[in-house]
Amino acid sequence: MAVSAANTVQLSMSERVRRRVSLHIIPYLFILYIIAFVDRVNVGFAKLRMKEALGFSETVFGFGAGVFFIGYFLLEIPGTLIVERWSARKWIARIMITWGFFAIWMGFVSTEWEFYLVRFLLGLAEAGFFPGIIVYLSHWYRYEDRAKAIAFFMSAIPVSQLIGAPLSGVIMERVNWYGWAGWQWVFILEGIPAIIFGIITIFYLTDRPHQAQWMPEDERNWLSEELERERQEKKKARPVSVWQALHQREVVMLLTIYFLAVNAYYGFTFWLPSILKESGVSNLTVTLISIVPFLLGLIAMLLVGWDSDKTGERRWHTALPILAACLGFGFAIASGDNLTLIVTSFCIVSIGAHSYLPSFWAMPTAFLTESAAAAAIGLINSVGNLGGFAGPFALGYLKDKTGRHSAGMAVLAISLLCAGLLTLAIKPSKKQTNH
Repeated sequence: MAVSAANTVQLSMSERVRRRVSLHIIPYLFILYIIAFVDRVNVGFAKLRMKEALGFSETVFGFGAGVFFIGYFLLEIPGTLIVERWSARKWIARIMITWGFFAIWMGFVSTEWEFYLVRFLLGLAEAGFFPGIIVYLSHWYRYEDRAKAIAFFMSAIPVSQLIGAPLSGVIMERVNWYGWAGWQWVFILEGIPAIIFGIITIFYLTDRPHQAQWMPEDERNWLSEELERERQEKKKARPVSVWQALHQREVVMLLTIYFLAVNAYYGFTFWLPSILKESGVSNLTVTLISIVPFLLGLIAMLLVGWDSDKTGERRWHTALPILAACLGFGFAIASGDNLTLIVTSFCIVSIGAHSYLPSFWAMPTAFLTESAAAAAIGLINSVGNLGGFAGPFALGYLKDKTGRHSAGMAVLAISLLCAGLLTLAIKPSKKQTNH
């Protein structure tokens, strides 16, 4: 009876802590990631007017959209280690304030090279934000709760499109203040929140549980002890240095998977408005139609993240959605110019391309700890996000060469097929096999 009572108290404490942490941290991080993603991908919607105004070719646009990830790559690992070893709160605030300025600057580019430069600097400024948040969540959530937390945080990706698509459409069509075009105001107005919330972040976020004055002392102590126990268990099972982590087979496989999947995702995200526009609908209609795939992606992401934590399984929860997105591109290629079929196909792509993320990002922290995990996450995200350069550029280049998007979508489908099969080749971690 005493053991049973202790278990009841422990379960109650677990629920209390998880609820309190989630209510305090996740909604705020959710808002931050919406702002980040809107500023990252709004160029896809601004292109509907920007390309014509500046005389950019499809190749120029594809290169400029993708060069963001070259800058992103350069500072990703150092930024992630700073979050682990210094202060997530201060580093995330710095990131947001600087990327806000560069996001606004995008509204004033006038040449190809200015376009390339500012997109590069925007990526440089934002480097470390996403993997830093993943590391930050590992400071607040135990392994068994992590995929759900990541799912709620990353649900900001499709939500950013639900908000950003119609918002960009309305700004582009209705806002022409001071003689500046609507596409310029898309960048200006959507860049300002990053600066505001960057300043708020300094005062709102807390780096570690033991510093959280918004938690009762017993909950702070319990969470700190649980995370320390998990850390010690991973150290006993497999003590790994930063350098060793970057050479691990699993890390190399994960960054390859992520590169291939990101290649397809950003090709899809940046070019979705243009592909829909070819069906003959207005710019505002394009932004409204774009909401549907991302709404379904949001629902799928939350469901898959919840089921992944419930079962403790990560590989299949990652591989199957990726393969579903591959099929979606295949259907899109076969849809021709039928708008209904194209939107349906892209709904399948969006469901798969969003729902694999929570279980995928729970994998590195299953077998690595502390700085090793931070460095691995930074490496996976930085190298993987180079796919964000390859995908948009490939679609732009092939569109200029062939006059259609189907060749580029075939390349993205092949990338996803390889990513899905490679995911299934990863050996399950002990945490997964023990569930």
